Amino acid sequence: MYATHTRKLWPLLTAGILAALSLSGCQSSLSPDGQTAVTLSEVAHSIFYAPQYAAIELGYFEEEGIDLTLVNAGGADKVMTSLISGDAQIGFMGSEASIYVYQEGSDDPAVNFAQLTQRAGNFLVGRQAEEDFKWQDLRGKTVLGGRAGGMPQMVFEYILKKNGLDPVNDLTIDQSISFGLTAAAFTSSAADYTIEFEPFATTLEMEGSGAVVASLGTESGYVPYTAYSARKSYLKQHPEVIQSFTNAIQKGLDYVNSHSSEEIAKVISPHFKETPVDKLALIVDRYKSQDTWKEDTVFEENSFTLLKRILEEAGELKAEVPYNELVTMDFSKKAAKILNNTLDKYSLFIYNSPNYHCITLPC
Repeated sequence: MYATHTRKLWPLLTAGILAALSLSGCQSSLSPDGQTAVTLSEVAHSIFYAPQYAAIELGYFEEEGIDLTLVNAGGADKVMTSLISGDAQIGFMGSEASIYVYQEGSDDPAVNFAQLTQRAGNFLVGRQAEEDFKWQDLRGKTVLGGRAGGMPQMVFEYILKKNGLDPVNDLTIDQSISFGLTAAAFTSSAADYTIEFEPFATTLEMEGSGAVVASLGTESGYVPYTAYSARKSYLKQHPEVIQSFTNAIQKGLDYVNSHSSEEIAKVISPHFKETPVDKLALIVDRYKSQDTWKEDTVFEENSFTLLKRILEEAGELKAEVPYNELVTMDFSKKAAKILNNTLDKYSLFIYNSPNYHCITLPC
């Protein structure tokens, strides 16, 4: 059973978002140094999004001519509101949000142009370690869950159904606690388990208040968990900005996929000043070990089809939503090609260098 049920939330939110749509425009301005000012609204500030913070700290956005302002909106609904109102040019959130707004009849929908994560980023935390944990062990238990209609909760329900559990009747999912507060609530509640992102999962372990018993990312398989989107009109009016932004994110992905957890932790540490670097490295390693981050930002159609299936099973999909209406691969494919061409040119330069043998063999 659900302790709190919020399925009616998105229609109310999208009504307000669509009202804001008619009052907003698609503008892009230049900063004093001649770079394009872009505001990015993110769903949450999490180590789960390490490639994005690496791109910021390593200067990849500046290299692409973007003066980036990052705003933590604290929820997909708030990201979408800021995107549609024009307060942000680019939104970063679960792709389900773009489907919800599209279903409400928007004629200028949010279009996903780059995917960042390919697995769920949260973990099931119990009171103690369970070496032989099985999802059937949740039968009759109480779990602190997420907002109905959000990716964390829908993926959790998807996993439960895969393992023969009815999310409504076989266990109690408490959805009364706000995002980011469940870890604190878990330490003082009678709940048996909680669903946590990092750094909360590791914090509970280090405090001795809980233990990670399962990864939702590993269990769910590859899903288009979070992606970047912009209004359709903005994509058409400012394709060069979207391309530059995607190039920077691609560079960030390449960095995290080619460097150690310790190196990544040091780079992104300015964004997580309250978390020690060694703890950051542990968390990054946990995400790397489950293949969280894509090699490129291409949001493929089969991923979108899986997303729709998850929404349908959760009762959130009203009608068929065309892939081509809400996803474009143009920018991500070009970004991947640009990076590959750059690496090829660099490899050719190294090969033709008179000191090539010194790179491959001791001189």
